[in-house]
Amino acid sequence: MYSVEQVADLLGLHVRTVRGYIRAGRLRATRIGKQYRIARADLDALTGHPPTPPARSTSVEVSSIVQVDGVDRATADRLGTFVLAGANSGYDLAHPLRVQTVHDEERNRMKVVILGGTAATADLLRMIDAVLDADGGLLGRQDGETKDA
Repeated sequence: MYSVEQVADLLGLHVRTVRGYIRAGRLRATRIGKQYRIARADLDALTGHPPTPPARSTSVEVSSIVQVDGVDRATADRLGTFVLAGANSGYDLAHPLRVQTVHDEERNRMKVVILGGTAATADLLRMIDAVLDADGGLLGRQDGETKDA
């Protein structure tokens, strides 16, 4: 037994249209309380074939935690602003990245939690890696340090 809403979704119709079919007698339905229920056989009679349920899209979400040691408060603020700007760059407006940053002042440690799609998360992780490891980056080589071979 289908509800009016389910039949509307299956047929790609508005709920009012399905109710109109029921009132006009084009679609048989059983009234249970204040709601209609439609048997599969009655729906098949209306359409001439069994309904195909809407395809369910496969959803993949990545959860990532980035821990950065040796980060003072000012650097954590700059990195947090950078990460949030990168997350809000509009990669996929329908499924935006969700980002949370936390700084532990006692340990000089920062954690960045990223939730979102695989491609957008990978791009954001690459950006974080580039800004942290690059020469002159937030945590890159300081003046007077030599780069390890």
